[in-house]
Amino acid sequence: MSKRVTFQHSRRPSMSRVRGAVVAAGLGTSMVLGAGAAFAAAPASAPGTATLISTTAADSVAEQAAAQGKAAAAAKQAERSSAKEAAAKAASWVTPVRQYTLSACFGTDGSRWAHKHSGQDFAVPIGTTVKAAHSGTVVKAGPNGGGDGPAYGNAIVIKHGNGTYSQYAHLSRIDVRIGQTVSTGEKIALSGNTGNSSGPHLHFEIRHTANYGSAINPVSFLHQQGVAV
Repeated sequence: MSKRVTFQHSRRPSMSRVRGAVVAAGLGTSMVLGAGAAFAAAPASAPGTATLISTTAADSVAEQAAAQGKAAAAAKQAERSSAKEAAAKAASWVTPVRQYTLSACFGTDGSRWAHKHSGQDFAVPIGTTVKAAHSGTVVKAGPNGGGDGPAYGNAIVIKHGNGTYSQYAHLSRIDVRIGQTVSTGEKIALSGNTGNSSGPHLHFEIRHTANYGSAINPVSFLHQQGVAV
């Protein structure tokens, strides 16, 4: 009696089984890798495969955009702060010299002037830096009081935006010219003893016009601007 031998032929796995295995593997890997990676279905040209799509590049672009936004905001803030500082500086007043002793005051009598004293004298050594008390435009500069008379010696007059004028007299050197714009605290001259002067000092006036005869008390005016004299 002959035995029937049965051969079991191997069968090729179906395409659906392959795809199922790939999807299962993809899901398992995605769970291990976390949100940083994802799997998508393979393109039609390559059925049964999975493509790993990384979001690292997208995250990097987002981070760069956020950093650039922060930098732009910081730059705008710095620009606003700088503008505020510039505006505050332009609005401020300062004393025309840094270290001084007050000598002849406004309105006092004296033998060195025909009428009452028209300004405030700041006693300082010759060669002391003289600064613009406020920003403005130079309208007088030169000997003979810049046009106000020889008693002032070398002098400067600056016109300010608020309708006032400041005058600086008895200078040893003038460092500005007529028509020049100056900033608050900018060096404009060196103090001296020129003109009708009994000793080294700076004669400082605040006026309503550029000319002699329109002066007001400069110390009271500076006090109103918040400047201690």
